[in-house]
Amino acid sequence: MTTGQRTGPLAGLKVIDLATIVAAPSAAALLSDYGAEVIKIELPRVGDGLRNFPPFKDGKSLWWKVVNRDKRLLSLDLRKPRGQEIFKSLLRDCDVLIENFRPGTLEKWGLDMDTLWREQPRLVVLRATAFGQTGPYADRPGFARIFEAMGGMTYITGEPDGAPMHVGFPIGDSIGGLFGALGVMAALWKRAADPHAPGEEIDLSLTEATIKLLDFLPMQYDLLDKSQERSGNVSQYAAPTGVYQTRDGQWVSLSGSTDALFLANCRAIGREDLLSDTRFQGNRNRCLHAQAVNQIFKDWFGAHDLDDVLERFRLHEGTVAPVYSACQMVNDPQVRARAFLQTVPDHEFGEVRMPGVVPRFRNDDCRVSRSGGDMGWDNERILVDQLGLSADQLQELQRDGVI
Repeated sequence: MTTGQRTGPLAGLKVIDLATIVAAPSAAALLSDYGAEVIKIELPRVGDGLRNFPPFKDGKSLWWKVVNRDKRLLSLDLRKPRGQEIFKSLLRDCDVLIENFRPGTLEKWGLDMDTLWREQPRLVVLRATAFGQTGPYADRPGFARIFEAMGGMTYITGEPDGAPMHVGFPIGDSIGGLFGALGVMAALWKRAADPHAPGEEIDLSLTEATIKLLDFLPMQYDLLDKSQERSGNVSQYAAPTGVYQTRDGQWVSLSGSTDALFLANCRAIGREDLLSDTRFQGNRNRCLHAQAVNQIFKDWFGAHDLDDVLERFRLHEGTVAPVYSACQMVNDPQVRARAFLQTVPDHEFGEVRMPGVVPRFRNDDCRVSRSGGDMGWDNERILVDQLGLSADQLQELQRDGVI
């Protein structure tokens, strides 16, 4: 199994992924989606902890297979002198290094920034941590729920009279991965524009990434002395909104903030008379009277089956959507028509399906080529074919626990 010739706007970019679990490896995976060649390095016999995260099939983590798609897999102990020699050899032909160790870990191994830049002066290094490289929390460990909780996201999620809630997926990791990939691209743009530009060190705080996503909450607190509270499925910025159950027990999500969308939604439920109600004229007024207008739509949805709801809103260009499970999502005609879910080779299950590349490029064909494989899958290909080590040297490295 090989990654083959990489295609996409980042074809030719070379990345080393030293990171573990989800956030920083997701940043590397996104770069790979756009054509970069990514070598993922794992500690021999220990590996990336994501290999032990459910869901499993036949003892294999499905999550691992997606986050580490298309990466070349090398097992290497950077704590050993021979491992560092090999790492530095790879680094000399590398553009980007991604790591998520606690601050000071690479320095403890003798791989501080000055050392890295001596090997590759234009190297871009993404350093992802829970709270950043500096500050009183810098040495604290972190996972997605910590980022979400301390980043303000959990506090605003849930029912008004209930406990704060996390979503059912570590969205804080995904947010961090997106900001990480964006930061790398910004640094590479500067490097591409100036052939003399030095390398860059990117300090990514995954908690700050969550705060950044929530946008105006700090300003709201400063200027209005208000912390946003939980409102369940009801939006605080638009009305009518909510998640409603239909007569046949299905669920739909209603949205729409503009007057034009409110008109369309009212037509869909046969209530154009609501347009003349002064309480509902303009989104500001509708937000003030959200409970009343939301109840009207709730009652209507509860008296109609899902198919009827969707057809009426389609005819009137209203803004309602069925709430999909994974089963409904993968079978949706739009998802199928755009062939977004790609079937790729997997050495254990033959083929697996996973999301394709987002966004799509008109002039570059970006595709996922394979799922994540076993630890050290590409050891021989990288160490022998790429770096020129002999078969005897490879066996010696295995014997000494370097790979």
